[in-house]
Amino acid sequence: ETGLKMSDISLGCGKLPSPSFVLRAIDRGINYLDTAPDYGPSEDLIGEAMKRIQRDKIIIASKFCRPQRRGHLPYGSAKKDYVSAVEKSLSRLKTDYLDICFVHSVGSLSKDFKEEKKRLFDEEMLSASAALKKSGKIRFLAVSSHGPDNMEELLMAAVKSGHFDVIMPVFNFMAFQDIPDILSDVKKEVEAAAKKKRAFLNSTDLLKEAKKRKVGVVAMKTLAGAMDLSFEKNGVPYQPAAFRWILSHPEVSGLVITIKTVSELDLYLTASGGGLTAEDQRILGFYAKRFGKEYCRTGCNKCESECPGGVEIATSLRYQMYFLDYGMEKRAMESYARLRKNAESCLDCEQEYCAGACSYGLPLRALLLETHKNLTLKA
Repeated sequence: ETGLKMSDISLGCGKLPSPSFVLRAIDRGINYLDTAPDYGPSEDLIGEAMKRIQRDKIIIASKFCRPQRRGHLPYGSAKKDYVSAVEKSLSRLKTDYLDICFVHSVGSLSKDFKEEKKRLFDEEMLSASAALKKSGKIRFLAVSSHGPDNMEELLMAAVKSGHFDVIMPVFNFMAFQDIPDILSDVKKEVEAAAKKKRAFLNSTDLLKEAKKRKVGVVAMKTLAGAMDLSFEKNGVPYQPAAFRWILSHPEVSGLVITIKTVSELDLYLTASGGGLTAEDQRILGFYAKRFGKEYCRTGCNKCESECPGGVEIATSLRYQMYFLDYGMEKRAMESYARLRKNAESCLDCEQEYCAGACSYGLPLRALLLETHKNLTLKA
């Protein structure tokens, strides 16, 4: 148990606009900053803000990572590489220590569970972590995952191992088997998929195991795609309801959300400290009905085995989400271009092998064709 008391709504720094924004967020009560070397100038901007921050009043989390895009340290990295990555982060952040350091995005570098498990429990990484803890440069070790493969299995292995103090999974009201009754239409479809023995996400066991073993849980990808951020029902914004659903789970310590503007900060903080209401439930049900057939459940990827061309379906659709909904167009296009197998082969696919492969009923080929068009600027 870390003993850290994080703000329930916390600052994801992937699109941090300025040092002054960090100070504004802290003044509003946020004390947890989630950054990484590959989040653009994020660490440098926080470093500038540190001149006016009392260090022991905030929690800084970063990653074992290099500054380039998808710079996660792979399996086989030497102990000195892990130590160097942290020391360079500390230099940029203008601080002496990280409260939390993540093995970042397990399940993203290899589809093979055993290969990613090697990265998760790399002896070089564990040795570096022990040395960094001993020297006071990191306090706690953590692991994050948004898949696309083996998210739950890898995080469960991390929780049971005793090596990790915190996990950061995808967690939102539309992503899991234990879907609330308020989402009746979606729930029926998921139950129908279950009867066909098609796999789907399940968060219950993971969260319970983390709580039992006193491993902290920080939620990410909390807005279920963040589709149409202006979405409202009867004039009431959707985002606070989604946050309150997450925070209604006692296993979750808090959530990280990318905040880019003052208006977003004002809106998101309305969810802090509040309980889930009947109106929240109605809003979430309405959102699920509107977007349930468009949102690819981050961390699932159970459909990919149906594609003989090996298209990286879940990752392609995640980059489409970054492009359309997160305001990260350049990052999305660059990341999509680096995929081993993007959706180009879908252009000539006549068999549509992926039809019906999604447990949640998404029209995969249509979504992939739209993704390829947007992320390559091709008609």
